[in-house]
Amino acid sequence: MHSRSNDLILKTTTNIIVFVILAFSINMLFSGHNAPGGGFIGGLMGAGAFLLLYVSYGLQPVHRILPINFTYMIAAGLLIAILTGAGSFVLGVPFLSHSFGYFQLPLLGKTELATAMLFDLGVYLTVIGVTMTIILSIAEDKIEKEVGEGN
Repeated sequence: MHSRSNDLILKTTTNIIVFVILAFSINMLFSGHNAPGGGFIGGLMGAGAFLLLYVSYGLQPVHRILPINFTYMIAAGLLIAILTGAGSFVLGVPFLSHSFGYFQLPLLGKTELATAMLFDLGVYLTVIGVTMTIILSIAEDKIEKEVGEGN
């Protein structure tokens, strides 16, 4: 006999908390090249938000709503980080040399854009991808083991 858990409070608060965590995660990503933070801690926070969704709603419902392949996210993040570093060779400067400039952007005004931000984006995507791939593979193995034992 399966007992239904009363997870209404968890699901309701998750809907709000996930957006708050993702907002702080993106804030850490954007402020990382000028202040403490960056792609790594932002990626861990982002993975924490995704993990909260999976814990609250389960694997299958979240996979249906957010069909994200985290292994592709790892590849995209590594590609961005490597290309950012390799781009310095094109300019004839040492590997991972970064530059920045100030640009007038619509709606944002005068904004600093730095190549360090692109590198942080690569790290961000890689950390989310690796963290979620590890956690989801452990969860899926556990589910397969439980299903196998149930037969």
